[in-house]
Amino acid sequence: MATPPRAWQRMLSGRRLDLLDPTPVDIEIDDIAHGLAFVARWNGQTKGDFAYSVAEHSLLVETLFGRINPKAPAKWKLAALLHDAPEYVIGDMISPVKAAIGPSYGELDDRLTSAIHIRFGLPAALPATVKKQIKKADHISAWMEAVQIAGFSVQEANKLFGKPNVKLIGDLKIQLRPPVDVRNSFVDRYRELLAAL
Repeated sequence: MATPPRAWQRMLSGRRLDLLDPTPVDIEIDDIAHGLAFVARWNGQTKGDFAYSVAEHSLLVETLFGRINPKAPAKWKLAALLHDAPEYVIGDMISPVKAAIGPSYGELDDRLTSAIHIRFGLPAALPATVKKQIKKADHISAWMEAVQIAGFSVQEANKLFGKPNVKLIGDLKIQLRPPVDVRNSFVDRYRELLAAL
């Protein structure tokens, strides 16, 4: 009988995360921050000397979520910061690849998301209204990234992601930074939100 393929990954913390059956006890914020800081969005097809990481994107989404919902409690801001956290082990796949893979990608993402949420004191499944607001912030972030660093025209970005409210993004500028700096900023923001819970 053949040995089943390995479905777990060892993390730098020493944890061993089973991707098919993830448990909250095997999830650490430092592993998430490190992984996301080294995962490039847009398949690395961005301008600049550093890749635009999922960790940097997550920080931007959390900022935008807070601007959209200034009275949101810290737990929903934390959910916004962690909205792409599963990508620390499964990577960031562009939408066309996700569509080609089909529903199995979404199921894997949902399992990891639930375990991550439970680990950090969030409900396994977010309320639909919160999820929708995070998605709105995610689309605004994607628009900004597309126009500022991924080579899209404003017209293309408007068509793909919707035209954002200029007041929300007026003073925000994407800055590409070394992964270690982004990782540290991600952990710092997590700690600020944790302290506010």
